[in-house]
Amino acid sequence: MRKIPAFLILTIFLLAAGPALMAQSPMTDEPVQMADTFRANGKIFVVVAVVVTILGGVIAYLVTLDRKISRLEKEGK
Repeated sequence: MRKIPAFLILTIFLLAAGPALMAQSPMTDEPVQMADTFRANGKIFVVVAVVVTILGGVIAYLVTLDRKISRLEKEGK
């Protein structure tokens, strides 16, 4: 019998449990105070810039990693 890899079990668990872990309380008519404060002070742009920078770095890392792996696969053939 084949053994199921640990990452596959973890992925299935996260996909099944993800919605329950991310569940939020029911929406109320109250505004989100932190978001309003960031928006009022102009700091929301800093938050957006940090998020875009992090995502850009992750994407750039993945692209370079893919290129290195492709190069190693070509050398191995």
